Amino acid sequence: MAISIRAILKRKFLAGLIVSIPAVITALVLVWFFEFVDGILGPVYDKILEHHVPGLGFVSAITLILLIGIISTNVFGKKAIEFIEKAIVRVPVFKGIYSSVKQLVDAFSPENKSSFKKFVIVEYPRAGSYAFGFLTKESTIKTDNSGRETCLRAVYVPTNNLYLGEIILFTEKDVFYTDISIEEGVKIILSGGIAAPAKILEAKE
Repeated sequence: MAISIRAILKRKFLAGLIVSIPAVITALVLVWFFEFVDGILGPVYDKILEHHVPGLGFVSAITLILLIGIISTNVFGKKAIEFIEKAIVRVPVFKGIYSSVKQLVDAFSPENKSSFKKFVIVEYPRAGSYAFGFLTKESTIKTDNSGRETCLRAVYVPTNNLYLGEIILFTEKDVFYTDISIEEGVKIILSGGIAAPAKILEAKE
């Protein structure tokens, strides 16, 4: 009986732990994000108001981001942002960093219809091993001597979470097209494969 009760308590504790860990981690991330953002503008308000108001910097930052989003979606706002971006990329130090980060972020933007084409499966990094990836580009290599053309597929394969990975070129026959959307593919990568469906259907190009 003692062993049975102990086993039951152990299972219940592990079940509670499994349920609690995601909630605790989410709460910690939200608290960290709140403190980080509030710490950026908070000191400015402290000097203006001469006393600390918790959360004021956070609310201001979120409001500022929302306003930038609203401005960037209209014609005049887009022109203004384009002007600012052109000014930034003229600075040698910021040009490489800003351009790389912007291209990477834009690739995962739901409004960007020209970034990732398909969520695919490829044989990588060696024969017999398969990896999820995102089809990014189709290129054709033409040999000058024979005139033979080879159609290649550029696939972005995440190797560290989502924003770090490698671009690999595959022949058309080596790319397995899935019926999984880009949004669902992102969820699969972020979950470490846990969100992957039990059965994956092949889709047309």
